[in-house]
Amino acid sequence: MEGRLAEVLAPEEARWSAFDPDLAAPITEIGRLVLGGGKRLRPAFCHWGYAAAGGDPADAIVADAGAAFELMHAFALFHDDVMDDAASRRGQPTTHTVFAERHAAAGWAGESRRFGDGMAILVGDLAFVLADQLLAGANAAAWAVWNELRIELNIGQVLDIVGSVRNDRTRAKAERICRYKSGKYTIERPLHLGALLASPEHGASLLPALSAYGLPLGDAFQMRDDVMGAFGDPELTGKPVGGDLREGKPTPLMARAVEAATPAQAEVLAMVGCKDLTDDDVALVQQAIVDTGALADLEATIDALTSEAVFAIEQAPVAEGARTELVALAAYVSRRLV
Repeated sequence: MEGRLAEVLAPEEARWSAFDPDLAAPITEIGRLVLGGGKRLRPAFCHWGYAAAGGDPADAIVADAGAAFELMHAFALFHDDVMDDAASRRGQPTTHTVFAERHAAAGWAGESRRFGDGMAILVGDLAFVLADQLLAGANAAAWAVWNELRIELNIGQVLDIVGSVRNDRTRAKAERICRYKSGKYTIERPLHLGALLASPEHGASLLPALSAYGLPLGDAFQMRDDVMGAFGDPELTGKPVGGDLREGKPTPLMARAVEAATPAQAEVLAMVGCKDLTDDDVALVQQAIVDTGALADLEATIDALTSEAVFAIEQAPVAEGARTELVALAAYVSRRLV
């Protein structure tokens, strides 16, 4: 799939840099993100959704769909990093940071931060269009799911932003954000898209079975992300320690901690959302989360959701090879460290 991404980006960079040298940088930034690693989970679930519906996973449309998912995910990350004012992604400076520093070093007019944010938003928009181009030949059912998953992603982002500024710690809201911001578009919808690309006529019978696997596993996936956002090793995650705690993300982990906190623990947890949290402050919050039992409760929930997903796919009417791979993927996404 990396080859397919390179095939898409190389001619675009050549075309636009020939038109104006300043236009090379935006395409280069897309390549820096999508060709620089990542878990490739969305392409993987799309691939096995295609195989689950009886398609040949070697078909060219699978590579195109996988590349489209990586470009669409890149769009979301470029914008997400601006919204979160994140300085690093996968251990490298974020795109808005790169352009802001370039602006400052050159002494250009205006505010460096605004320039960096604006460029990153435009880079994300370019990735979004390139993703669409790769799926231009998809059938109507697959195209409808592609559009729906992108609407759901944006809805999840809206809920996340609103929840953060309101300091919302209710479990129902946190779990809704968890599902729509990440879970559905990482697992359920890629499975649906793959299955519909292979066999649109079997969508009515196959998609519910894939959802029975994809929805609980998607929730488990995002809950694991929440644990890493609060406790992850920066050397592994490529992000600063306790990033989600500084941003005040309305996560199921924080919702559980607030529900179970003593007055003293609640006072510590109230620091969440402060951008100026020191590493010592982060350690205090982490300890409070552990002491409330929230971390243990979330880990148990992740295990239960993963078991639910595995049971569902074991009963699903899918190709046997795809079933085996989807069971293995369930173990990976729920227990990963990055």
